Amino acid sequence: MAISQEDLLKALKADLIVYKELIRETSAEMISNGYTSYPIFVAHVVPLGLGETIVDREEIGTTFSIRASTLEEFVEKGLIKADRTDLFKQSFRDPAKFMSVFLISERGGNVVFLPFDSESESDEPKASQN
Repeated sequence: MAISQEDLLKALKADLIVYKELIRETSAEMISNGYTSYPIFVAHVVPLGLGETIVDREEIGTTFSIRASTLEEFVEKGLIKADRTDLFKQSFRDPAKFMSVFLISERGGNVVFLPFDSESESDEPKASQN
């Protein structure tokens, strides 16, 4: 039986408590080093060849592994169509306050914007319509 999107998001939020500071630091470094203005963190269970691993679920004992990627890589690999890049950029949340997470499951992939701190607007994840 497939897990619901709501349960996936709950599991993801629980995992992110463990390593949100690592994601925040990685995001800031990617931006400050000029690597991208649009960091995207890929949450997955099965191995995949997208981005660079920053958290291995097997080593940490969490549900999801996390890989650091970029909008540019998503376009290069065809996950975001080039003609939709501007739309994605418009919906992108402030990376100092929110992490952009591409959640991959058997249900497909979905970008959600999660606050680093619960004081950042709402504590509820915001899904992108892209």
